[in-house]
Amino acid sequence: MFSFGIEHEVAFFNPMGEFADFNQTNFADFDQIIDRLPVYPDDNLQLKIGDAGIRKKRWYIEGFERFANSEPHQVIDCIPKGIEIRTTIHDNIASTITELTTSFNLLRQIAIDFGFEPVLTSFNPYNSAFKLATPFNDYELRYLQAHPDEQTANIYMLTYGPDLNISMAGLSTEELIDIGQKLTYYSPYIIPLSYSSPFYQGDLWSGLSIRTFYRTGKRAATLVFLANKEQLITSNPDLTRVARIPAEVGRIEFKAFDSCDDFSIYAGLLALLKGLILDKSLTGRAIVPDAALHQLSAQQGFHHQDIFNHSQEILQAVEDALGEDSDMQYLQPLKKMLQTKETQADCMIQEFKQMGSIAKVLRHTYSKKNL
Repeated sequence: MFSFGIEHEVAFFNPMGEFADFNQTNFADFDQIIDRLPVYPDDNLQLKIGDAGIRKKRWYIEGFERFANSEPHQVIDCIPKGIEIRTTIHDNIASTITELTTSFNLLRQIAIDFGFEPVLTSFNPYNSAFKLATPFNDYELRYLQAHPDEQTANIYMLTYGPDLNISMAGLSTEELIDIGQKLTYYSPYIIPLSYSSPFYQGDLWSGLSIRTFYRTGKRAATLVFLANKEQLITSNPDLTRVARIPAEVGRIEFKAFDSCDDFSIYAGLLALLKGLILDKSLTGRAIVPDAALHQLSAQQGFHHQDIFNHSQEILQAVEDALGEDSDMQYLQPLKKMLQTKETQADCMIQEFKQMGSIAKVLRHTYSKKNL
């Protein structure tokens, strides 16, 4: 009845102990890691490969592609920010998390062989701007005009976050769009469960998720993939898109969460999304994210009483909707977070105050998890 998938972006420190972003890393640095990772037969039926050949595997280099200005227009470089892991499509949450864990541990093992250490962050903790060394050529300028999302490279080259993908069999186009609007509306109340970006320009930021504060209103909270362009609705940022491969039709992609280094949180968030799809009691709908509310959420999270109250109401509605479903078990870490009002970002802030170093805090992530 349901299908699940996860796309998880991984940031790194390089062998020199520097944050391995676009200023410190080139394509070849990460490509040597990708080259050692396996290819699985038939993944192309579920995972978009792309024309440049960068996305041939479950792991690929996430970055900004540069194009030649001559025919044919080929990708001539990819400025990297990290490595993304994609799971294939699963019919249950447990196997989705198992695959993600296996893929992450394999990536970590090979990356360490080359001196790269995976670390958790959802926003570049040191740089606040992405600048190109060479200006756009004529073809790239035309490409950007035709693909507005690519114009926000200054956002996605600084941010690291997951896409949690879920679909339910038998939904009509109208029902899919309604769910997309529902998740967009309730986004600011559920995303604190994932917050992990309290650092900005080499210091503590004033809130919990600079990623949410920075991207909200400019990038989608939810994307719904439909069969053809006639079904799309107009919005900025997009709420609907045409599926690129048949396996994408009907996919609901929630994009507003920060990254997590404890993958049991992802299991809980997938169960939360499932419950929100099943729920019939929550009536809020929005075509585009409420920027002001997302920014309030980013600054205060569950420490803001209204955000906290709505989060509790949503979790209760999800529990009611799931009923006796065995996926209820995955909500436990989320319920604990609400009880304590302590997110990953709160923990990172406390560790920074004790250690006095962003690098030490980041190196403490992933350390005893997902092994």
